[in-house]
Amino acid sequence: MTRLKDKVALITGASTGLGRRISSLFASEGAQVVATDINEADLGLIKEYTDPRNFSMHTIVADMSSQKEIEAAVDETVKKYGRIDILVNNAGIMDNYTPLSEVKDVLWDKVMAINLNGPFYATRRALQSMVAARSGIIINIASVAGLYGARAGTAYTVSKHGLIGMTKNVGYIYAEQGIRCNAIAPGRMESCEDHEIDYTRISPLVRETIPEGLALNPHISRPTEIARIALFLASDDSSFINGEVITGDGGWTAY
Repeated sequence: MTRLKDKVALITGASTGLGRRISSLFASEGAQVVATDINEADLGLIKEYTDPRNFSMHTIVADMSSQKEIEAAVDETVKKYGRIDILVNNAGIMDNYTPLSEVKDVLWDKVMAINLNGPFYATRRALQSMVAARSGIIINIASVAGLYGARAGTAYTVSKHGLIGMTKNVGYIYAEQGIRCNAIAPGRMESCEDHEIDYTRISPLVRETIPEGLALNPHISRPTEIARIALFLASDDSSFINGEVITGDGGWTAY
């Protein structure tokens, strides 16, 4: 089954974890995948997770905190394939649960640059092609931290709340242009290399407040489980879903 046959999909943060699984799954479903990441060496590893019989992938090295490099990646995709059908804004970093009083400017700026500004620049550029074609799908990888207040530190929480706000706005504003924009809000994921946390350096304030909530998590997801949600949103199976947030947390936020 090839639910994304001949679709052109640009995926950011594609070299590890969830991004790698999404890239591999989309390629196996017939998409022409453009995988972009700052880590050039790991981009090549995506092929190890992909069935070579259904493999079409182009890689671009780009820093998702750089407006110039993000826009260049979108432009290169459109130049190579003539269009961009699917944009997955997956690139993101954590903030080590840092509470607001301890957030340094450099941490705030870095988290915002990658988690919020990056998707903004990528989406704005991709919309040029999508509006012209009157067709397109945008998938933003948010987080349960974008829905609640104590799943991460201040910077990460704010960035993901902002990303969900952008999702809803774009989904509604561009609906009549044939464009859909949805978000996925994962909970904790196993083997998620791009969101590693140094628990030895977590603030004492956070240690007193957050662990109780973490203990309520009944199931830590595998990246492939979240990738399947992205596939659903990228396919025609979700044709009437727009401006929504799908929570994939195994029931964590149901408590």
